Amino acid sequence: MLRITELKLPLDHADEALRQAIVQRLGISDQDLLNFSIFKRSYDARKKNTELLFIYAVDVTLANEAVVLERFADDHNLGPTPDMAYRFVGQAPSEVRSRPLVVGFGPCGIFAALVLAQMGFRPVVLERGKEVRQRTKDTWGLWRKAQLNPDSNVQFGEGGAGTFSDGKLYSQIRDPQHHGRKVLEEFVKAGAPEEILYVNKPHIGTFRLTGMVENMRQEIIALGGEIRFESKVTDLLMEDGQLQGVQLASGEQLMSRHVVLALGHSARDTFRMLHARGVFMEAKPFSIGFRIEHPQSVIDKARLGKYAGHPKLGAADYKLVYHASNGRSVYSFCMCPGGTVVAATSEPGRVVTNGMSQYSRNERNANSGLVVGISPEQDYPGGPLAGIELQEKLESAAYLLGGSNYQAPGQLVGDFIAGRATTALGSVEPSYKPGVTLVDLAPSLPAFAIEAIREALPAFDRQIKGYSMHDAVLTGIETRTSSPLRITRDDSFQSLNLKGLFPAGEGAGYAGGILSAGVDGIRVAEAVAKSLLGL
Repeated sequence: MLRITELKLPLDHADEALRQAIVQRLGISDQDLLNFSIFKRSYDARKKNTELLFIYAVDVTLANEAVVLERFADDHNLGPTPDMAYRFVGQAPSEVRSRPLVVGFGPCGIFAALVLAQMGFRPVVLERGKEVRQRTKDTWGLWRKAQLNPDSNVQFGEGGAGTFSDGKLYSQIRDPQHHGRKVLEEFVKAGAPEEILYVNKPHIGTFRLTGMVENMRQEIIALGGEIRFESKVTDLLMEDGQLQGVQLASGEQLMSRHVVLALGHSARDTFRMLHARGVFMEAKPFSIGFRIEHPQSVIDKARLGKYAGHPKLGAADYKLVYHASNGRSVYSFCMCPGGTVVAATSEPGRVVTNGMSQYSRNERNANSGLVVGISPEQDYPGGPLAGIELQEKLESAAYLLGGSNYQAPGQLVGDFIAGRATTALGSVEPSYKPGVTLVDLAPSLPAFAIEAIREALPAFDRQIKGYSMHDAVLTGIETRTSSPLRITRDDSFQSLNLKGLFPAGEGAGYAGGILSAGVDGIRVAEAVAKSLLGL
């Protein structure tokens, strides 16, 4: 099989045009093209005055591959298809004496448990929240009725925080072993559209993720795994630097010398327990800011020009970075085309925002985090938990600023830049539920962050016309961009000072998003398997 890259076709090309382009590119007869599949499809919208084209990479099976490969030996856009097949590191013996535990059932925990189950190790998953459909009801309880369940919400429950997001399935991680391909293929098997295997920036959306998570749970169970919901880990059982098991809130103890710790970035009570028990961790950088909303049509026009609204392109996204004069970096984060801003708190008396889109991405507004990078050295010295304490302080202040009823504080961009409180909305209706209280957002973040964002907005407008439009809405606050700490691990993927504890995923500081969390779950599952098999 050969791979051809940089095949370009018009957006509205006929279905048969890709096959014809392959035949023409190789100079072969149609009969010699036995089969082909799309590996990747993208487009480049950076040049506004040129025709927008789809750019394909395709894998082809030919009747005379050796001849074609020799003829195109000097063509860097044609060559053998790389081997991307996933191979298990080993299989469990017929009698598994020690079942590994997986704490957390977000993307990282799901893939750790799935791969362990596929290798025959029959993992036991402990999830503090509820199964995904009941969890969805609880989450809507906050959005519609301002009623928060601290253990079943946007952050906690089956599927993790990624379930209530845009469902983005792309990442910039290094992945030489193609674990990301394994993640995508398992998602397709669980019900995701097959296009996620080849489109440039695949996404799924909340409604589809819900059913997929259920299907993956059923596969784990069918392979001998066990999923236990509303099972919160409250303590570790240790002896001489070796983990022996965990204790649950119910008082039950589960024994295992192999525990995957796949926490989300909001498991603050668990982080505090781990710190109290002496597990090594360290503060790490994260970012704070707001959500910004524009009409999606403004973003489409700025990014796609005359192709805005084209049905094959969908809602346009963006990625922005600005280095402010005070030394701070401002950037867009978790951009959600055609989506909504959602309440993402997991704790009473706090306000946190996030973004979410459905697969269709057809809501009126585009939203994105607009955040400023901060670091423990500069902004929150004081130990591993200092970042958590800063988050809590800011989120509590946002709760008060919003009216102490889970409404979020909000402000029009024009008023924010001018430094005056907003008293009335303009043409952009904020999507955040339970609702937005119009205020001056300046007190909600440190002065350096406000200064940097004010400076960045006009600069971003030069890249995306309309970005700093007066009526665009800022909604506060965004604080959970990533984990504020890292539970550091060694080359065997185990805790530096507690053998048998395998920190993994976003909460442990080793991932940032669904795809990278899934990849890390696979890598840690492999490490657990090697340990169990003595490899």
